[in-house]
Amino acid sequence: MWTLGGLWMGVGTSVGSIMFLYTMIQQFVPHQLRHYMVKYLRRLMGYTNPYIQISIDEFTGERLKLSEAYTSIEAYLSSKTSKMAKRLKAQVGKDSKNLVLSMDEYEEMTDEFQEAKLWWSLSKTTPKTQQFSFYPVSDEKRYLTLQFHRRHREIVTGLYLNHVIEESKAIMVQNRQRKLYTNNPSHGYYGYRRTPWSHVVFDHPGTFDHLAMDPAKKKEIVDDLITFSSGKEYYAKIGKPWKRGYLLYGPPGTGKSTMIAAMANLLNYDIYDLELTAVKENSELRKLLGATSNKSIIVIEDIDCSLDLTGQRKDKNKEEAKEENPIPEKAKEEKESKVTLSGLLNFIDGLWSACGKERLIVFTTNYVEKLDPALIRRGRMDKHIEMAYCGFEGFKILAKNYLDLDSHYLFETIKNLIDETQMIPADVAENLMPKTINWDFETCLKNLIQALGKAKEDARLKAEEEAKEKEILNKSGEVKEGDLSTKGETKEDGTTRSIDK
Repeated sequence: MWTLGGLWMGVGTSVGSIMFLYTMIQQFVPHQLRHYMVKYLRRLMGYTNPYIQISIDEFTGERLKLSEAYTSIEAYLSSKTSKMAKRLKAQVGKDSKNLVLSMDEYEEMTDEFQEAKLWWSLSKTTPKTQQFSFYPVSDEKRYLTLQFHRRHREIVTGLYLNHVIEESKAIMVQNRQRKLYTNNPSHGYYGYRRTPWSHVVFDHPGTFDHLAMDPAKKKEIVDDLITFSSGKEYYAKIGKPWKRGYLLYGPPGTGKSTMIAAMANLLNYDIYDLELTAVKENSELRKLLGATSNKSIIVIEDIDCSLDLTGQRKDKNKEEAKEENPIPEKAKEEKESKVTLSGLLNFIDGLWSACGKERLIVFTTNYVEKLDPALIRRGRMDKHIEMAYCGFEGFKILAKNYLDLDSHYLFETIKNLIDETQMIPADVAENLMPKTINWDFETCLKNLIQALGKAKEDARLKAEEEAKEKEILNKSGEVKEGDLSTKGETKEDGTTRSIDK
């Protein structure tokens, strides 16, 4: 009968024999032959191993797009890990009211489906060239592994995986926390960041009820958005990518950013705020597009200021100034973005724009006339929405939001003034907002009336000043024209005398 000491001695002898054999193979067996030996050994083990493995990578292709299968399975496992796994990761869930638990790396979890036992695990791999790096790397690949007995192959591939996907949809809706993304500055690589986007929780309270717009125009926009979000079959039928472009233009303070938040809250979409000046070249722009998710809004705010994409001729004086004080080539290359108008057009409406589904692309600008017509034509920016100055209907919405007022005797006075004055909704809202603890409705409305009166008077004075300047310029032009045409001065007796010039 084996004693404990004898058992350990036998194990030690076996391990020593294996190590000796491995050393002999390494020294005397050629590399190519060793390769074939390992290959056939693995095949032999495959015949004897009764278990099958399925791996699901976090990204598809060259890390351009997050795998939907990975996201769905991760959501499904999160609903089970809280009871089974020992190591968990916690994240804030929807409305910041609960924590969502998910499986930690190298943790294993078991599941059962129709008498089939299954094992899930989450792992990551690091390239060998970077395993001994002192700095965190961005090329780590995460993947989920499903292991099961081969006698359950039909159950797993035919039923279980579909069951996981269906269950995950309801879980993702329940726990989904919308996010606001921004692209990370690029320096060739993204450093320790695993994706080119970083995010924060999107918790903007803006809705269409808060927008100071004409109700009919607002309803038109809402109907357009809802029609788009339910148009999957229609877009497939007409052969177009499931996307739509919106151009928001108008003076600053007219609610363009609030409009974007209202769109996201209406459709329950994530927002990707794209900063073009942080993108070095067109290829990175395509990678950013590929790394965005479905059901999202891609926003480029103040696009007329982002890059030189106006399509207009450059100012000759500026070009001459650059020639006199040239920027060093190296500094110029590091500072300037190489994103071109052609690259941006391909981003919006080219082949790369079809790499995702159910996306809105939104541009905002204060000066729509500066943009290249090719950038905002229909098919790229399908709907143009003017965010104008506040009218009386917009004022009533703000009065309801800020003061909870539907009517007041001062509304008529405000209507007469606001129709004659150009005031942005932001200024109207600021004047309606209570400024003291003991505030009342009438004080807030009178503050607005005073501000509207002042704005009207300022506009009148400005118009008079411009008219005077125009009159002076016209008179100056007439004098110059008379000086050029007059050759002499006529006397009372009909003779003329010359005038020195």
